[in-house]
Amino acid sequence: MSTLPAILQSSRLNLYSGALMATIYVFFVYAHFTKFLETSSLSLLLVIISETLTIVFFVCRSNPKTVSIIPYDWMVAIVGSFAPLFLRPGEQGVLPQAEVLIALGTLLQIAGLISLNRSFALVAAKRQIKTKWMYGIIRHPLYASYLLVFGGYVLVHTSIANLIVFTIMMTFLCLRIFREEEHLSLDPQYRNYMQKVRYRIIPYVF
Repeated sequence: MSTLPAILQSSRLNLYSGALMATIYVFFVYAHFTKFLETSSLSLLLVIISETLTIVFFVCRSNPKTVSIIPYDWMVAIVGSFAPLFLRPGEQGVLPQAEVLIALGTLLQIAGLISLNRSFALVAAKRQIKTKWMYGIIRHPLYASYLLVFGGYVLVHTSIANLIVFTIMMTFLCLRIFREEEHLSLDPQYRNYMQKVRYRIIPYVF
């Protein structure tokens, strides 16, 4: 194994990247929990729970069997993963009732994370290919949950800054899907899985 792939698949890199993401996450939670104490907004508490789950599963993920060494894949993954942590609570929203979307998205995220278990990844990588439970319905249930959670968040906490962050996040989320599937489809098992589960994040649409 050459030096670069060995480093990218190492437990040490897993540890360092987890620590970096956890540090940024602390600032995210501080801003949202402080606002939650002021407003008792359910949406803020649900988003904190959602991101906490993501961080916990990210830190506890297993080492990959293969990981992309393409710089573009790393750029897409980093921007797409860290962008939501720059969302901030707003004073008003165009649709406060969208808290329902955040709740549904959080439930979907919990189901997706349990289905994925320690195969959680940011950069295109292969750990254990999951095909059961939520992954038997759509190929990327976690990304579907992000669409609901953060789409609802922007409707409840509407600001130009949040709209920009959400647009960047969703753009890079779509790019991540295509890059991850290109990497995973090198495995015949994943190609067979793609034939059986046709839709990525929205059944009968995409």
